[in-house]
Amino acid sequence: MMTDLIETLRERLGLADPVPVAFERGDAGEADGYVRERIEYRGLEGDLIPAFLFTPRARDPLGGVVVFHQHNGEFHFGKSEVAGDVGDPFQAFGPALARRGLSVLAPDSITFEDRRGAVQGVEPDYYDWLQHYNAMSYRLLDGDLLMRKCLDDAQRALSVLLQATGIDERRAGVAGHSYGGYTTLYHAALDARCRFACVSGAVCSFETRRRERTGITLFETVPGLARRIDTHDVLSAIGPRPTMVVSGAQDKYSRDADQVVAKVAGDFITELRVDRGHALDQERFDAIVEWLVDRVSDR
Repeated sequence: MMTDLIETLRERLGLADPVPVAFERGDAGEADGYVRERIEYRGLEGDLIPAFLFTPRARDPLGGVVVFHQHNGEFHFGKSEVAGDVGDPFQAFGPALARRGLSVLAPDSITFEDRRGAVQGVEPDYYDWLQHYNAMSYRLLDGDLLMRKCLDDAQRALSVLLQATGIDERRAGVAGHSYGGYTTLYHAALDARCRFACVSGAVCSFETRRRERTGITLFETVPGLARRIDTHDVLSAIGPRPTMVVSGAQDKYSRDADQVVAKVAGDFITELRVDRGHALDQERFDAIVEWLVDRVSDR
């Protein structure tokens, strides 16, 4: 059944299979316990996708993870927040994971940071929100979908991680919080190369979001999507690959995450639920890092 769902959703989105991706290495710099370099590659539409690649210093990586950044209404922040240069320190997974032995690729999502049309960098622009909205609406005019573009980008990011690091593909996964969590959820479901996934602040049923009038990400704005699937179906499709679901009981974006998880058969999910809101904190940050390290460690 899950195979049928995956094939149906890939067909509905018009999502092509993963392909090898040519990439270029840019500036690199050493920090405490890791090396960071800029990576650039092209998307399906020929658009340039910049990313930061973090690798452990003076040691071979145990494995790797693509970390998709959050939204938070800050379109001027993308990979640089995962790097810990700007924004929330509890989003700085790149350095934390690289110091623990993982390679991390942190790409900019479309219309964020260096993938904005009017400006690049980490300073906000008044029209940032409009460019994000147009990324969805212009595609709908053409019969296309923002989700297709974002998931194709995600597949390319994983390809680049595998190619640039040479890590064992059995030790490669994906992770993200909030907007990055939605990307992780759908990407892991539709791309079997994701051997593990950590979804934070992004597991909530359509029914609950509707009832509480919670905004739907433009990424998920796919006509008829809720008639075909719900969040537990997508989560189920990741199994039996190890999956961590992190949620807050006071977080409207993961309000009923515990109920969604309860609908999923199997024991592949590690659940961390706290009685707090959406933004990550030290407890959740540390737990995510430890769980990801455990996935690639010989134990």
